[in-house]
Amino acid sequence: MPELACAGVLFDCDGVLVDSDASVNRAWTRWARDLGLDPDTVASIVHGRRSADTVAELFVEDERPAASALIDRYEVEDAAAVTAIRGAEELLASIPAPRWAVVTSGNLKLATARIRAAGLPIPAVLVTADDVSRGKPDPEGYLTAAARLGFGPASTIVLEDAASGVTAARAAGVAAVVGVGTRDELPYVDLHVGDLTELCWTGHGLATG
Repeated sequence: MPELACAGVLFDCDGVLVDSDASVNRAWTRWARDLGLDPDTVASIVHGRRSADTVAELFVEDERPAASALIDRYEVEDAAAVTAIRGAEELLASIPAPRWAVVTSGNLKLATARIRAAGLPIPAVLVTADDVSRGKPDPEGYLTAAARLGFGPASTIVLEDAASGVTAARAAGVAAVVGVGTRDELPYVDLHVGDLTELCWTGHGLATG
């Protein structure tokens, strides 16, 4: 596989760096049942987006603050159960700290709890739901991360596991998008890997091997 050249790497968190699917499903199922919603319907719309955006789809405005606070609490309570995606620790250790960032739909408290539970380093640049006015598929998060690293988006590569994140990355104008995992169908990616053991940092970008 030819090298995907870049100055910086922008990682999604859940499903890319940390395996949080089971934790997400437990928290949202608990939340749905507590609030009288169908857990399967809720589960079908939560991945790859901010919890506030999911809540806004399901509740009228005056009910949203309480519903958001409840799911935020449930997700943080379950965060200790997450683990690292295979190869994440090694890949992050190989990339210089000023050249990678994490862009997640989770809030700061949840993102840091999951990253720490997985035994991964907290990045110098961590863009969360608290930092943007519009979540994925809007490109704001990826544009913000690239700017904080000091790179133009066209000099970065994004690693994503959700279609909404791929759409956000493409809209940001990044150099390439690498799909990770098999949970979602990911059209329009430049490369698709099962986990991060399939990728290596070359000093000038990412390659398989």
